[in-house]
Amino acid sequence: METFRWLIGPDEGADTAQLCVRALILFVFGVACVRIAGRRTFARYSALDIVVALIVGSNISRVMTGKAAFFPALAATLVLVILHRLLALASLRWGWLAVLLKARPIRIIEGGTVDDGALRRANLSRVELTEALRMEQVAQADEVELATVEGSGKLSVVPKRR
Repeated sequence: METFRWLIGPDEGADTAQLCVRALILFVFGVACVRIAGRRTFARYSALDIVVALIVGSNISRVMTGKAAFFPALAATLVLVILHRLLALASLRWGWLAVLLKARPIRIIEGGTVDDGALRRANLSRVELTEALRMEQVAQADEVELATVEGSGKLSVVPKRR
């Protein structure tokens, strides 16, 4: 433990070489946390995913610069990542928890007709909707069978069959 403490330096005032060792250790730790949290943490962003990502990044940054004690901060970060993973698994089992933790999809176009109330709930303007449709290779709303703003905020579009 003495050798490890010498390698990473004191919690306040680590030198350049010690900060580099911390960076290497934290890189491996960060990759391990992302693997534990699962692919969904960074593939589909929910509010919970974003908060966890920000806190993990902040904690790792504080450890890196010596603003937080090395092992306690790593332990707290790991507890947070494990809690996130457990909540993700629990939300698969209990639908009410999934509704609480994740945003529900909002249907904004059905059968070529735009639902203005749904647009308001999704915080989208007609201009933003038109832009999103173009990005999905659709020129106008009447060419769409179904368009949904997913929980991640991405617009998914099912064009009408020709």
